Amino acid sequence: MLLEGIFLPLTTPFYPDGRVYLHKLQSNVERYSRTPAQGFWVLGDPGEADSLTDAETRSVLQTAIAAAAHEKVMIAAVGRESVAATLELAQVAAETGYDAIALRPPSFAAAPSMRTELMTYFRAVSDAVSIPVLVVTSANRPVAIEALAELAQHPQIVGVLDADATIDRVISLRELTSGVIREATVTTVFAAATRRMLRAATTASSGSLGGVAVLEARPALRTRSKRVGFQILSGSTSRMLEAWQIGASGAVPRLGAAAPQACCEVWQAFKDGDQPLAEEKQERVRSVAARLEGLAGIGAVKYGCDFNGYFGGRPRLPLLGMTAAQAVEIERELAGMRN
Repeated sequence: MLLEGIFLPLTTPFYPDGRVYLHKLQSNVERYSRTPAQGFWVLGDPGEADSLTDAETRSVLQTAIAAAAHEKVMIAAVGRESVAATLELAQVAAETGYDAIALRPPSFAAAPSMRTELMTYFRAVSDAVSIPVLVVTSANRPVAIEALAELAQHPQIVGVLDADATIDRVISLRELTSGVIREATVTTVFAAATRRMLRAATTASSGSLGGVAVLEARPALRTRSKRVGFQILSGSTSRMLEAWQIGASGAVPRLGAAAPQACCEVWQAFKDGDQPLAEEKQERVRSVAARLEGLAGIGAVKYGCDFNGYFGGRPRLPLLGMTAAQAVEIERELAGMRN
């Protein structure tokens, strides 16, 4: 499976009384589908996954994929504290049609003494699922570089989202996983071609001929193979260009939820080989991300969504929304990135 480009992290809108507002989520995904983003990251930290019940999680997963354009890669973050609970949600994601699942470590596994349990968690889930797996590592839920290199040998584990993605970490991981080579199915222009996309391209559509219902087969999606290694996605908006330049394949920038086009423009300039333009675009999002992502966390990102025409709203308690002063600052930072 190819993981290349910008993957937008979806937020979860709520009603004022705290219920999940699925219609607004649907609207966001439909609008995001018209951006150049390669796919969507569903139920990551900006999606407030930890605040949702399992029933709400299933509803969000189903709503998001139903609203997404079929050419977008869909990744569901379904990590839970146990293998059993994770597999329940992983099955929902697979049955609903997601292209991959993402797993962060259980909270107890952050301690170095729990390394065996950490590796058991990832391997047990990956052994049991039918779709590709990505590992998620961050400062509060870390996975050591050496552990990632071991997990990269598992045939179902295709990549990692590294929230830090420093130059040293990316270089080290690239070196330690240099022997991992796999074949990914892609389109003729080397875009991702997942099983869900291939099914959508060959699904029969109904029509009529002289009042008689017939089936018209859509043209099959033409594909080829591309060799890929263990793929690294940067979770750092401010350092994503540097990560790409040393071998990372894409990014999941938090700022992308509020300003998707601005983040996609960095990737497009990088892919076009226009280094000065890519650096200019990166610097533009760097200064905004430094304030927006660090100002008040998820509440700031969601307010940025509202400011830019998407549905954000307030986060679910106990997380808080923006103060008036913070809102003014966000509007000032995002003024040049209005859609």
